[in-house]
Formats: sequence, structure tokens, C-alpha cells
Amino acid sequence: MKKNSYIAITFIILIFGIYAVPKIVKKFTGNELLQFEKVPAFEFTDQNNKLVDNSNFENKVYVVEFFFTSCPTICPRMNENMVKIQNEFFGNPSFAIASVSIDPERDSPQVLKAYAKEKGATLKNWYFLTGDKDDVYTFSNDGFRLYAGENKDVEGGFEHSGLFALIDKEGYIRSRTVISGENENPIKFYNGLDDKEIQWLKEDIKLLLKE
Repeated sequence: MKKNSYIAITFIILIFGIYAVPKIVKKFTGNELLQFEKVPAFEFTDQNNKLVDNSNFENKVYVVEFFFTSCPTICPRMNENMVKIQNEFFGNPSFAIASVSIDPERDSPQVLKAYAKEKGATLKNWYFLTGDKDDVYTFSNDGFRLYAGENKDVEGGFEHSGLFALIDKEGYIRSRTVISGENENPIKFYNGLDDKEIQWLKEDIKLLLKE
């Protein structure tokens, strides 16, 4: 009788483990990253006056932001956090960053190079990009669905998000599902101003680097 009871208890534990453990692992590791659309073809000029396109990011995990050097509001904080990400993965040849200016008329390669130096952007694969204004806005608004545009009524003269996009080695936008209680909330981008989301981003970069 005792033997049958032990078998029954063992069976119940086994069933519980098969059902619950994957959910627990997913909850605490966050290793199921969502895949969104692929980054469209682009060609811009970097801070060293060299052409940069999708091929520069082949087989690399990278983070994309949209900013401008004269931004008086959120950009300085965004790039402080981007430097923290840089430092986390410094020296890894499979990691890169793309910072795309939404004010290309003023943000020439020379201006971007000075800005990069001022902000401590020392990662070899951190590209500060500029190009035709229409191309930049199409890349942001259509390619990522991250709004960027001119607005003379706002401080700095431009509107843009403070979000970071994470791209995998195949060129797809990736992100995580945030679990809160019983709710699973998929996100597409990471808030470049939020310390918690910057930590999430670091964790997810590590996951993609292993793929």
C-alpha cells in the first residue's frame, strides 16, 4: 500500500514538473525573445566619413537609437545608458551600436565624431550615422515604426522616442515578454531612460550573442 502511495506521489511530482518547470524557467530567465520585422536596407555615413550599410552589422547583435547631437532633453541620458551598454560588451567583436541622427543637416560626420568623443563612445563598432533627411525619417518611421520628425514647437526642434531597438545576428528586431503576475506583456523596444529596461536589454543582448 505504501509502495503504491509513493508511486502515486512520484507520478504527481513528475506531472507537476513537466507542466510547471518550463514556465518557471521562462519566468526567471526570460529566454524566449520575440522576433519582429527585419531591419530594411540602409546606407548612411558614419563619424569617420565612411559609408555604412547592413553589411557592417552582419553576424552581429546590435542596438539602434535615434537621436541628435544638440538635443537638450532626453538624448544625453540615452547616451549615458548606451555607454553603460558599450562598457558591458566592450571588446566583443560580435556586438555593435548604431546611433542615427535625426538632424542630419547639422550633424555632419565631423560633428558626430566630436560628439562621440565627448560622450566616451570608444567601442570600435559604435557607428554614429548621418545621411539624407528623408532616408533617415523613412528608416525610423517606416523601418522601425519609431517616430522621428521636426517640430519647431518643442524644445530642440525635433520629436523622437527614447527607445532602443535590439537587432539579432540575422537582422531581425528582437525583444522580450515582460511577465507581471499572471500577465505576459510583449514589448518591442527598450526604454533608453529606464534603468530596469537597460538591465533587461543587457540580459537579452547576452542571450542573442549565444545564438
